[in-house]
Amino acid sequence: MARSGLAAAARVARWADAALGPGRDSATDDGKATLSDATAERAARELGLTPAQVRADWDTARLAGLVEVHGDSARPGWRLRAWDRDDSAVLRGWVALFDAWSLAHPEPEEHEPAAVAEVVSAMPQALSFLQLSAGPVPVEQLLDLLEQRVTELRTARCEIPYGPQPEPPAEPEPTDAPLAPLLDWALRALASVGALTYGDGQATLTPLGSWAVWVKLEQICVAAQSPAGNIEQAADDMLRGCAQLRPNAARAEYRAWLAARPVGSAVTELLGAARGEDALLRGLAFEALRVVGAPAEPDVRGVLDEPTLRPYALLWLAEHDGADPEDAHEVLTREEATWLWVDTAAAVADHGEAPLLVRHLESAIQPTVPMLLDEVRAVGHPRTVQVLVALAAAHPDPALAKAVRRAAFQVHTGGS
Repeated sequence: MARSGLAAAARVARWADAALGPGRDSATDDGKATLSDATAERAARELGLTPAQVRADWDTARLAGLVEVHGDSARPGWRLRAWDRDDSAVLRGWVALFDAWSLAHPEPEEHEPAAVAEVVSAMPQALSFLQLSAGPVPVEQLLDLLEQRVTELRTARCEIPYGPQPEPPAEPEPTDAPLAPLLDWALRALASVGALTYGDGQATLTPLGSWAVWVKLEQICVAAQSPAGNIEQAADDMLRGCAQLRPNAARAEYRAWLAARPVGSAVTELLGAARGEDALLRGLAFEALRVVGAPAEPDVRGVLDEPTLRPYALLWLAEHDGADPEDAHEVLTREEATWLWVDTAAAVADHGEAPLLVRHLESAIQPTVPMLLDEVRAVGHPRTVQVLVALAAAHPDPALAKAVRRAAFQVHTGGS
């Protein structure tokens, strides 16, 4: 179901990979990841689609992590690279789209932003109810549940803690905003990403939607198990197999893998894995390079000019030169530290559990969430939208989740 639902998006992403790669025509003309008219029309001609279909499939591909945009150029995401051989990559792509349902099908402009944010915050409870019901649920019943949840959110927001308080938000309180049209929008949006079916006054989760909600309810992470024979695997597969091992066990696997091949080719292979789109493998590759030690120094120093690898290489070199691992981050500029925070968050979002992503928020160097969001948006990491959407979906604080969703929407649309 996930492959079928994302097939059109994958097709456009593959076309972009072939037609818009390095040295070819640009994907966009505004630096905001929006396809230029000429590119959309060209894709439509070559794929037998309309320009509107191309743009819709392009947006879906971006939200699902099948394509990443850097300035005015595009490149395939790691999920597209793994599409044909890795079912978990397909499922993770669909879950990323599922988490971004409110961006995939934007709300009508006449609705108050605060009311929309409340409904987005309340929908996980409605989805849980649909999952537990295991069948069609009347929209009237979902509306009652939504109204109860929104009332709870508003009541919680009215609690005044002790001490100085920030200025109240500029957005008006949606005390009288009708929820029925917003529920209709939310259900249509969720249906557009394949999470449920909606019609005849009732909604039903699809098997794929039911699975995704169950995974989130149980906080289950689908992770690769360590395969037998890591020593014989290529670097990517070896690192993926070690992902769930404890640090000492992983280091033992790295040593065995390194012992079976020349150090030069091993370092080259590990750096190749680090250049891939999977941020988890990037971090693990540098952990394996720490086991290599001094022989890896020239090669690690040689990647300092590569923006994707530079923060990892700087930390590696600082620790190699004797810096305490807890103090090594001081060698990074603020921008490099922020980029690394987003890259690590991408690894957690792809391979970790929701509570771990929430805890990762506390590791940011910025003292406040608004400052973090401003600097995350400015640093231009290609996975920014997916990271912010996943963080908003995971965070239990409705106000913070709302701010993070707003930032994700601004990055997605290129707004400010």
